[in-house]
Amino acid sequence: MQVTKLEHACQVVEERGARLVLDPGGFTRPVDVDGVVAVVVTHEHPDHVTTEQLERILLANPGALVFGPAGVARALAGAAVHVDVVSDGARRAVGPFDLTFHGTRHNVIHSSVPVVDNTGVLVNGRLFYPGDSWTVPGVPVEVLAAPVGAPWLKVAEMMDYVAAVAPGRAYPVHEATLSEVGLEMHVDRLRQAVEPAGELVVLRPGESMTV
Repeated sequence: MQVTKLEHACQVVEERGARLVLDPGGFTRPVDVDGVVAVVVTHEHPDHVTTEQLERILLANPGALVFGPAGVARALAGAAVHVDVVSDGARRAVGPFDLTFHGTRHNVIHSSVPVVDNTGVLVNGRLFYPGDSWTVPGVPVEVLAAPVGAPWLKVAEMMDYVAAVAPGRAYPVHEATLSEVGLEMHVDRLRQAVEPAGELVVLRPGESMTV
């Protein structure tokens, strides 16, 4: 299985020629890929999903399924996109991908900002992506896609979260709100939390790793 990181939160997982797209949002280049069997949207915020991105993917891959929590289904209700609603504990199988879903709520941004649904995904029992949450899936995680920059994110909490998940490997995502210098600082703190028990792999947009 191979994962390619695009800008910010978007990632493309490939297994045996089939592709799974995670969180194709507005901070990401247009996602033009074929062979897509499913799209997972962790929550409704536009940096994680836009109707333009979804429509582009589904036009090129008309059989692809879309999975997301109830808030995503409501947000996309006017876009002619069917969402298979998932929440904590749900499981789906599509193509070569076994998907288990973990968590229910987005991290708090501020008391004035509504907390939306957020459900992370474990792909083939190996790669976990929590979306915008500190959800610990309660199972061993081989590879963690770890958020490193956000209005809801505090570096100390990020480090505690990574220590709690204790992945064998991790790579940073959700970085578009950071400057180049800020990203470097946050990645250094992520490395401190991951190593020496695990390995940190820094993927620039368009780079891939084998999971």
